[in-house]
Amino acid sequence: MLAMTYRGPYRVRVMGKPDPQIEHPGDAIVRVTRACICGSDLHLYHGLVPDTRVGQTFGHEFVGVIEEVGAEVESLRQGDRVLIPFNIFCGQCYFCKKGLYGNCHNTNPNATAAGGIYGYSHTTGGYDGGQAEYVRVPFADAAAIPIPDEVDDDNAALCTDAFPTGYQGAEMAGIKRGDTVLVFGAGPIGLFAARSAWFMGAGRVMVVDEYDYRLEFARKFAQCETFNFRHVNDAVWHLKKEADWLGWDCAIDCVGAEAKGSMVQYITGVRLKLQAGAATALYWAIDSVRKGGVVSIIGVYGPTANMVPIGNVVNKGLTLRANQASVKRNVPRCLEHIKAGHINPKDVITHRIPLEEIAEGYHIFSSKLDGCIKPMVIPPGAS
Repeated sequence: MLAMTYRGPYRVRVMGKPDPQIEHPGDAIVRVTRACICGSDLHLYHGLVPDTRVGQTFGHEFVGVIEEVGAEVESLRQGDRVLIPFNIFCGQCYFCKKGLYGNCHNTNPNATAAGGIYGYSHTTGGYDGGQAEYVRVPFADAAAIPIPDEVDDDNAALCTDAFPTGYQGAEMAGIKRGDTVLVFGAGPIGLFAARSAWFMGAGRVMVVDEYDYRLEFARKFAQCETFNFRHVNDAVWHLKKEADWLGWDCAIDCVGAEAKGSMVQYITGVRLKLQAGAATALYWAIDSVRKGGVVSIIGVYGPTANMVPIGNVVNKGLTLRANQASVKRNVPRCLEHIKAGHINPKDVITHRIPLEEIAEGYHIFSSKLDGCIKPMVIPPGAS
């Protein structure tokens, strides 16, 4: 099969790899019809995630058709259209039974934190991902979610990570009717978090970013206010002024490890890797919310120390909530919003990249070229 293959930081190519095989009777093989490049993939592409090994195939957002099932798979048949959550989970462990599918204890040898994730380094299990023609799906009965007939593959692909992750970011913010909500990051996750904040009763939503083209997209897609932090000397001062100096009710960090805006954070966290990514967005979120407010963290950080103003959290009485999104728990609500016409997730797709040209897709997305918001990858033969 053809598959995107990691060759080192900023180096990916499409190569021939052996087709995946059934390795356990609970496995399924999925023929991929749509995949996406995620902002989280860029952390791998830029060499910021430990133990990202040469030869791995990235891609944790993909949908497809069941090609083959193991002997113990009961709920799936060849030809079924399925979306695959980016979390790899067993459905039976202590954490899965609590709906914490992103924290499954049986799919990652490093499961003191996150469970397994497709195509996301050996720190999350070393599984190959979906930027390929075929993928092995472990625990298929638990993991593969049938796609409703009225939902097309494009919208379904956005339900494997981006939409349910943004939705959970808004959910964790504990938004009450009329609340003011700050969203850091105008990428796909931030866009879906902002849109979801309205579903939950927000009275005001503002998205913060540094790129004007992304902020313009946010205004149209999420019907929200926007703020380019490059236009002021002190972003937190400006944001507090916008909130009558009391601060915002909730803030959602959808940026994570590669945040811009602080030279010290960027050099120590991204260039020198002395901390687990630049925590600028998280720092600003903590300082921008009111006393007693909530900070929701859905952006990706590494598993080591960060320079975070924990004293401000304590003294302001803030609530911090964070996790990898548990996609299986969120997908039913996301699909209902799609079927009801409340949202069309595929509207964020700006580029369709043939799998054979995925290296160019990574370059365009990473360099913020050509107004790129979300690239979708189309394998050979997919209609």
